[in-house]
Amino acid sequence: LRLYGQSKNEAEERGIKALSRVGLKSKAFNHPGELSGGEQQRVGIARALALEPRLMLWDEPTAALDPILVGEVLEIMEELVNSKDTTMLVVTHEVGFAHRAANRILLMNQGEIVEEGKPETVFAAPRSEIGEKYKKLLKN
Repeated sequence: LRLYGQSKNEAEERGIKALSRVGLKSKAFNHPGELSGGEQQRVGIARALALEPRLMLWDEPTAALDPILVGEVLEIMEELVNSKDTTMLVVTHEVGFAHRAANRILLMNQGEIVEEGKPETVFAAPRSEIGEKYKKLLKN
């Protein structure tokens, strides 16, 4: 943030505000080694939020996380979606999250878009084999 012309105090305020948004205000002055894997992931999200972006690109944000951490990260992402401050483009295999949080879905197979539309439409009446598979996953 200092690169964006903010004073040290302004940068610290924005950083703490961003950490608050991901539930880590109390860890603002901890060293990375003192944080769990999930907390480190949330710090990464806070770093991006501190810049107040209009668009955030998420490429498999839950890959390689254990199931508990997946839930934590998806919960934060859903809160961000609901805040409507930032547009999010998310590449994910988390079909339940996509169904709950997205206002538009693109399903891809082999690099081709095979489904496109509102989640309730795409998952209610899929037109592709992969869409049918995701519909079944959603029901489970």
